[in-house]
Amino acid sequence: MSLSVHEQQSLQPFNTFGVAVKAHWYAEASTDAEVREALAAAAALGAPLLVMGGGSNLLLTGDLDALVLRMVSRGRRLLAEEGGQVLVEAEAGEPWHPFVLWTLEQGLAGLENLSLIPGTVGAAPVQNIGAYGVELKDVLHSLLAFDRQSGELREFRVDECEFAYRHSRFKRESGRWLILRVRFALSRQAVLHLDYGPLRQRLQQQGIDVPTPLAVSQAVCAIRAEKLPDPQVLGNAGSFFKNPLVDEALAGQLRERWPGLVGYPAGDGQVKLAAGWLIEQAGWKGYRDGDAGVHALQALVLVNYGGATGRQLLALAQRIQADIRTRFGVDLEIEPVVC
Repeated sequence: MSLSVHEQQSLQPFNTFGVAVKAHWYAEASTDAEVREALAAAAALGAPLLVMGGGSNLLLTGDLDALVLRMVSRGRRLLAEEGGQVLVEAEAGEPWHPFVLWTLEQGLAGLENLSLIPGTVGAAPVQNIGAYGVELKDVLHSLLAFDRQSGELREFRVDECEFAYRHSRFKRESGRWLILRVRFALSRQAVLHLDYGPLRQRLQQQGIDVPTPLAVSQAVCAIRAEKLPDPQVLGNAGSFFKNPLVDEALAGQLRERWPGLVGYPAGDGQVKLAAGWLIEQAGWKGYRDGDAGVHALQALVLVNYGGATGRQLLALAQRIQADIRTRFGVDLEIEPVVC
């Protein structure tokens, strides 16, 4: 057995909120065999298995009486190329942003709008990560996952992943599928997505009329760095709430009362509201209660100023949810996984 299992392991270095909690048991898997060993070890211990990637979409509210398995597998490769289309594969434990940069170095386009998102390749499909007009589903080709129920490997095509806004089959069936490798369909010929206003504006300010994928990536990184705090400096998990979908009738009523309401048509008679705008209008931006707070520059981000517990951060989130529901009649859904 090559898997090493540790007891009473601090998870503070492994979650971007920097919450100080412990795992009763902890292991790291860099191969498929070690994943299987971890499942066997959890069964022998009579403990649930909790899989972690980069810990960037996670709020830990207490010590975990579980075997926490962190995916640390590495590897990225070009699998095939035909007619300018390139199939790229990466292991689940690959850090996401370095992987994006690697694809750009290979002269490949498709992931540039998803630059600087924290986390790992394997976690990206679970949340269907997205930014600046692109979602993972737009560039994913397929993935290989381990079925924890049957012990078999299964390949999923993009149409089998049931992707939706910050959602997927793997999130819906949480605890069943463990993603091992992900394949992306990228291109030598860039088809850039520049519809997001601040992105186009940033490129224009830089005097870039015909941007390259690398220029788009650099602009995205600059915008994100201005809007979102660095987890290495200030604990956070990025956007803490999803942008809520409401019907057009409610959006119209809200706009009559708040003419500055920020929302975008989402199809099927729905409007996607900007959760950050709602939170800011309610006066929460920059709020702080002890070491738990709302970021001063981005109301969508909850932050840990150093010593906040997961329970304190969750309590703050629930207060915000209740206030937004009372003021606007809108329910905010928490984006990170709460454990």
